Amino acid sequence: MTTLHTEIASPLGPLLVTGRPSATAPGGTALTSLSVPGQKNAPASHGIRDHAAFAEAERQLTAYFAGEARGFDLEFAVEGTEFRRRVWDALDAVPYGATTTYGELAARIGASRAAVRAVGGAVGANPLLVLRPCHRVIGADGSLTGYAGGLDRKRVLLALEGAGAPATA
Repeated sequence: MTTLHTEIASPLGPLLVTGRPSATAPGGTALTSLSVPGQKNAPASHGIRDHAAFAEAERQLTAYFAGEARGFDLEFAVEGTEFRRRVWDALDAVPYGATTTYGELAARIGASRAAVRAVGGAVGANPLLVLRPCHRVIGADGSLTGYAGGLDRKRVLLALEGAGAPATA
């Protein structure tokens, strides 16, 4: 399978976007990752550099960062365990401008309270920063908690969405 990549400018710094051709995806490319410089576990750019393949993703991201869009209509092609996919689906359901906690995510997917740490691991493994809103997950006490892209970027995203940026613990 052909892997494509490009960088898209954003208020968070350059976004490395990877994907693969898809006949069903808006713009023709299904996204496999979106990462920021210095991100923990960020994929390396590989495959063919093709900025045009990500024109639709760039258009939607630009609208989001300009405050003109609240969501994305893009196809994702990411792999993960069934548990991670359930957590990621629950992340996708967190509305723009809202926040949730790891415990609330665990409850949404029917996991036990003891699974909160595993939910945190699945959130941290999200390969689609910004697009899949893991930045909307905060600590049970309302504090900011880990974010693969860094807490400063998490604050920017929450402020952009009007969710407020709680103080760090």
